Amino acid sequence: MSRREGSRAAASRKPAKPAETVKSARARTAQRPAGLLERLADGPVICAEGYLFEFERRGFLQAGAYVPEVVLERPDLVESLHREFVHAGSDVVEAFTYYAHRAKLRIVGRERDLEQINRAALSIARKVARGTGTLLAGDICNTSIYGLEDARSHRQVRRIFDEQIGWAVDAGVDFVVGETYSFGSEALLALQAIARSGLPAVMTLSIPREGVTREGWTAAEACRRLEAAGAAVVGLNCARGPATMLPLLKEIRAAVSCPLAALPVPYRTTALEPTFQSLTDPQCACVPDNRPFPTALDPFACNRYEIAEFGVEALGLGARYLGVCCGAGPHHIRSLAEALGRRPPASRFSPDMSKHILFGTDKRLRQDALEYARRNYRFPAPVRS
Repeated sequence: MSRREGSRAAASRKPAKPAETVKSARARTAQRPAGLLERLADGPVICAEGYLFEFERRGFLQAGAYVPEVVLERPDLVESLHREFVHAGSDVVEAFTYYAHRAKLRIVGRERDLEQINRAALSIARKVARGTGTLLAGDICNTSIYGLEDARSHRQVRRIFDEQIGWAVDAGVDFVVGETYSFGSEALLALQAIARSGLPAVMTLSIPREGVTREGWTAAEACRRLEAAGAAVVGLNCARGPATMLPLLKEIRAAVSCPLAALPVPYRTTALEPTFQSLTDPQCACVPDNRPFPTALDPFACNRYEIAEFGVEALGLGARYLGVCCGAGPHHIRSLAEALGRRPPASRFSPDMSKHILFGTDKRLRQDALEYARRNYRFPAPVRS
């Protein structure tokens, strides 16, 4: 697509035509070294997600609709978080266009900002990715309006996907992430739209509490269908924490031959409460509606060491596209990267408790303070070499 054609498309607020999109994507892909598939062939690729939860915690995004208005209101903060995740070890800068689609923006009265918010998010992500040598990913997601037997909703969903992918292609993304689908059939619609762009697709499902998609497909079956339809990478993201995602990953790995994606939420889900939406907290009576999701999940948070452990186990199962979803912070991504044998820039500041005034081993520390800690905190005496 020429610049003049791109300008006309922007002015009319219409997605790029499929033929133009394919031509544009192929031309750009031909100029790039080491794309997603090449990097996956060399080893694991880390992708940091979780922008919605992080900005909600920081007070720049409202829980509920979860529309990424922060992209327009504080682009500096979005760029900064991208850089923090890259600093921590992410190989991918994923444009913050999750829920920046027509249906969600309509709910908060900002549908008129649809194109602006998508192009701004992609521009921010592109600046960081191209400046750091990381991959640039476009992002489309579950639409919130899809109905299994609702043909009208299918047409609306196709329009949503096409227009977002058109803007992603204009931004020169390396691949597109289609994520958090609980309907396997909606994921297939998303994949069809990505395929028309000529770009690689990373497709991840969010498997509900029942353990199957909302049509009743197993995770393995849904991923098998996505691979057969042309997905470059298939797997799971969101909803499930490490403990309840790993068993499904094992089943998916046995069902597909393409690279496997694994991006859990950093929360301690269980067999009885396998998704973070289903968690309950009997220790707290003040949680609204007695439902910790999404604003009272703090007691269930995984620590960085649990995320590192997950990374090792998922890698052992054959997952190669790894990350952390809603609730992730840069410390989780750094821990994941280090578990995979890397030392990202943030590793300069990884914990070194040998220098702690109470729990350290450095001979320059006050010995009476260390002895006090051993008496009062019941730590065994350190073994000195």
